Amino acid sequence: MTIKEASSLTAVSQDTLRYYEKIGLIPPVPRNTSGIRDYGDSDIRWIEFARCMRSAGLSIEVLTEYLRLYHRGEETLIERRELLAEQRLCLMEKIDAMQSTLERLDNKIMRYDTVYLKDRVAVSDKGYFEE
Repeated sequence: MTIKEASSLTAVSQDTLRYYEKIGLIPPVPRNTSGIRDYGDSDIRWIEFARCMRSAGLSIEVLTEYLRLYHRGEETLIERRELLAEQRLCLMEKIDAMQSTLERLDNKIMRYDTVYLKDRVAVSDKGYFEE
């Protein structure tokens, strides 16, 4: 499939796809006889993996290291697993921090509702009220 089709399918811009390939975040995409990128199922899976990991906060450096290890083959299975486990731990720490922040916000909102705005009627969850 073309870069336009791959972009549409993965919700990653064409420029970002080219950039991901250039920096080694995804493997080099095969080209057809005209030199046009020809994305296959494997390429799409790599793009989706990269997009998912980036949205979770993994750095480009970590992901390019993972891909580098992947290309070295089965001799790097343990290293790849350790890298992913380390990133999982970092992600869990971020989730815990975000959960703590969410609880603090919930408590603050509840205080507004029960103390400061108790005589007003809530219009929506968007943060504004009407008397």
